[in-house]
Amino acid sequence: MYDMEACPFCRKVREGLSILSLDVTFHPCPKKGLRSRVRIKEKYGDDTTFPVMVDPNTGIELFESDDILAYLFRTYGDGVVPNTLSRDNVLVQLSCALGLLPRFNRGLQAKYSNPPSLPLTLYSYEGSPFCKVVRETLTELELIHTQVSCPRGSLNRQRLYETKGRFQAPYLEDPNTGVELFESKAIVEYLEKVYGVVETPVKYM
Repeated sequence: MYDMEACPFCRKVREGLSILSLDVTFHPCPKKGLRSRVRIKEKYGDDTTFPVMVDPNTGIELFESDDILAYLFRTYGDGVVPNTLSRDNVLVQLSCALGLLPRFNRGLQAKYSNPPSLPLTLYSYEGSPFCKVVRETLTELELIHTQVSCPRGSLNRQRLYETKGRFQAPYLEDPNTGVELFESKAIVEYLEKVYGVVETPVKYM
């Protein structure tokens, strides 16, 4: 999935992914991004909007949030998009947009970073404000990550509990360093220290 945190259309799709409890690899595409956003624009054109879904299981590529949701629930659910996400519900887009306001567009603009070789793994779900803070940082730093969706009732919660002795989200695993972290504040601090770049990278003669 190619998206950015501070996008109401992307948020709507993430809510669907959370409901379906799907594991999805995210390629953050914030504004002024230099990596995934550039690749998408080069492949599909400068007028391409987000989210963009590429399903490696079927080869399907989709661009509109409503089309993506219809596909996800048809392919991985019971075929019915919940009314809370339905294109016929006029309040859906408004509620998704309002939900982003308190964070003042965090997760919208790219920051300079040094990306790792391997994608990170994040146990997360859309309804958590603590998970949102971490996803904002992942988006701004353009860090590719696989989200293990773990909403209430998800088997992924039980798997994490059985593996780590407790369930708490967000939970980050970094295969590049071997670091494993709970607590949103600790995760954000880690991501910024390890992958963030304080100064603008400039090539000197």
